[in-house]
Amino acid sequence: MNNHAAKRPVEQALYESGLNFTVLQPAMFMQTLLNGWKEVEERSTFSLPYSKKAKACYVDYRDVAETAAIAFTNTNLDYGTFELCSAGMVDRIELTELMSRALGRPIQACEPSFEEWAQKAQIPAGAVRDGLRKMYDDYNQFGFPGGNALVLRAILDREPRTLSSFFAELASGGGGRSKSAA
Repeated sequence: MNNHAAKRPVEQALYESGLNFTVLQPAMFMQTLLNGWKEVEERSTFSLPYSKKAKACYVDYRDVAETAAIAFTNTNLDYGTFELCSAGMVDRIELTELMSRALGRPIQACEPSFEEWAQKAQIPAGAVRDGLRKMYDDYNQFGFPGGNALVLRAILDREPRTLSSFFAELASGGGGRSKSAA
């Protein structure tokens, strides 16, 4: 994927530079799910333009920010590359089951075509739309693998936030952006 491939030369340059570095490689941010939360609340559906059976791993960006703060304020993460993820991988059907539990009502997983989704999201033709199509084609074929929370748990010295707690926070009106750990 373009957005991932563009980072490789930067990481390589860091590794070869002799400079002190910490590379954080977060999974898909839970907060990206906020883009569809209005649909969830208003229509009890959650739609993305790739297979609802494609598995993905997630991380809360607040956990990533906390990890970055640790990297900036002490030497424990120096010269390390760290994949950051909450535990487990879920498909969209499992995501909507978590949403359903948090909201106390059924949420349906939907799988629109890319064109239908992009038109509804009002994404104009051009590089952004083309990049999203390529990204979602990749997700459709491979998902977004990962799902091991060991590294993040060790860095934070606590359990990373979970999708269940993220959705519970959204359902209660918290917005998934609060400073408290769930």
